[in-house]
Amino acid sequence: MLKMTHLSKVYRTEVVETYALRDFNIDVKEGEFVAVTGPSGSGKTTFLTIAGLLETFSGGEYHLDGIEVSNLNDNARSKIRNEKIGFIFQAFNLIPDLNVFDNIEVPLRYRGMKGAERKQRIMESLERVGLVSRAKHYPAELSGGQQQRVAIARALAGGPRLLLADEPTGNLDTQMARSVLELIEDIHRDGATIVMVTHDPELAARAQRNVHIIDGQVVDLAEEPRFHTHADAAAQTHP
Repeated sequence: MLKMTHLSKVYRTEVVETYALRDFNIDVKEGEFVAVTGPSGSGKTTFLTIAGLLETFSGGEYHLDGIEVSNLNDNARSKIRNEKIGFIFQAFNLIPDLNVFDNIEVPLRYRGMKGAERKQRIMESLERVGLVSRAKHYPAELSGGQQQRVAIARALAGGPRLLLADEPTGNLDTQMARSVLELIEDIHRDGATIVMVTHDPELAARAQRNVHIIDGQVVDLAEEPRFHTHADAAAQTHP
């Protein structure tokens, strides 16, 4: 689903080069739930923004769902991002002047989706996160946990095959964090591939596999994931 080989990201000025990622290698299979850990400044967020086609890279290869993305123009990258990828950020990134329904609708409009289908997807995603009654509320009228659930609903409405989550529970209390993680696990059980950046070892332990990044490189992987795909999981559950 997501494969980076000898990938690098360099920030250059007239006097210095700074490597955010160096000889970076990762292979996330379709249907996996992978947690990405590492100290602050290690390159986790840079990896996630490149994975989500929000930022370009300097060298190496990146294949997303079988497509080598390095030579794609901005329009092609935007199309893939909008059709295949969902994002959940620590800061929620909701538009304050739009209500919940309209916030979720924005990326669907960019896809050119017709109004009836947009409404159906929005209401289905709100039902899934338990916020149908808040459809006409504005972000300022919601708790942090509710805002994060709106962000998850926005990601879900697009039907992503890959969900990228950057510290999705970082601004939440323990109870709300547990609720959000359970939603993410539900999305994974439905077949989505999940890549979640986290500082929380308890959250990382809920993933099938952990990838650890230090100084822009993958320095160690878990010995073996418990299973790679949903089919493998079923085979282990029902021998």
